[in-house]
Amino acid sequence: MSDKTDIVIAGAGPAGITTSLFLCKEKIPHILLEKEKFPRDKICGDALSGKVLDVLRKLDEKFAGEIDGQGNEFLGSYGVKFVAPNGSFVDIPFSIDLEKLKNAPGFISKRIHFDHHLYKKIDHSFATVIENADVKEVKRDGKGITVTYRQNGTENVISCRMIIGAEGDRSMVARNLSSIKKEGEHYCAGLRAYYKGVKNFHQQNFIELHFLKELLPGYLWIFPLPNGEANVGVGMLSSVVSEKKINLRQLMLELIKSYPPISERFINAELIGDIKGWGLPLGSKKRKISGDNFLLVGDAAALIDPFTGEGIGNGMISGMLAAKQVQEALAADRFDKSFLAEYDKKIYEALWSELKLSRKLQGFAKYEWPFNMVVNNAAKNKEVRDLITCMFEDVNLRVKLSNPKFYFRLLFNRNQK
Repeated sequence: MSDKTDIVIAGAGPAGITTSLFLCKEKIPHILLEKEKFPRDKICGDALSGKVLDVLRKLDEKFAGEIDGQGNEFLGSYGVKFVAPNGSFVDIPFSIDLEKLKNAPGFISKRIHFDHHLYKKIDHSFATVIENADVKEVKRDGKGITVTYRQNGTENVISCRMIIGAEGDRSMVARNLSSIKKEGEHYCAGLRAYYKGVKNFHQQNFIELHFLKELLPGYLWIFPLPNGEANVGVGMLSSVVSEKKINLRQLMLELIKSYPPISERFINAELIGDIKGWGLPLGSKKRKISGDNFLLVGDAAALIDPFTGEGIGNGMISGMLAAKQVQEALAADRFDKSFLAEYDKKIYEALWSELKLSRKLQGFAKYEWPFNMVVNNAAKNKEVRDLITCMFEDVNLRVKLSNPKFYFRLLFNRNQK
């Protein structure tokens, strides 16, 4: 089969579908290719931050409320627990005044549910969705792009003027058209498992980040899910895994079994299915994420937060901005790299200050003693806790937190309140 269109989106994860939804909102026809058939799983930590809800509200004000009303698939989360290498911990709410919130500030949902929820929002009047479409080749052809994909044993070709690469860290679009390369210092190895029967979660479903010394500057996470389940996993810099020759799966299971504050919570827990791994391209350096006739979004653009590991929110923001760039490109009839470079500018204006700070925090987390001190001080000091909460509430505030005085306050502000 051969087809022709202006716009192709390769990949229907949150970044790709968000791009599609905003294009549909502007009544821009396009083709969306997805390797699998919905509903389908995606290996992930499953946490949905306030960024996700903000993008959903920009699409339609009611979307966030819909999530809040689906308790079997979406669990409201109101904060995060940071656990230091020495076992001390601090609970940080996502908002200074949780009581005034109409909806939960964050959620946890399996990707099989969240991605399908987004998928069902697509307006098929403007989006032609092709499932079971495995992209095999992306190449520049004259002034446009030729996409070859395999579906049910048959090769098909689409000619387009512009393609959005949204297929994750193994993006064929990025591999064939961009200069992005895998770098161990800017890449994280992750494992995810589902358990049932894990005990003693926070009553407001705080997500948990355990910065254990064996994983620094990475961490082990435990996120509660609906129906008494939990998403449990580990993330660690690929360079460290390689340098220390770490068997990440074995290490994860050993920590769950032998680390007392965690192991006692897993006494009657049962692993559901297999432990699965995936790669996380970190947004800890600026990259060229556009070029002649293409844009990259989400993990294909390497936008994962290097400290928290958040990728869904950043991916959806990139999808929103990519759709805007597509709209402008069509209006100007410009698909060259000079014109599309505006997309890179907008992405990094929106995300770089935060990603840069997270890179600094990631480097900070390599060392046990300052991390222990920060958590100890935050546990004792309401002002420090509120400062960290403000980082979740106001992304723009994070720009100010790149000042060295921020770290001084975290380390040495010991006034108990």
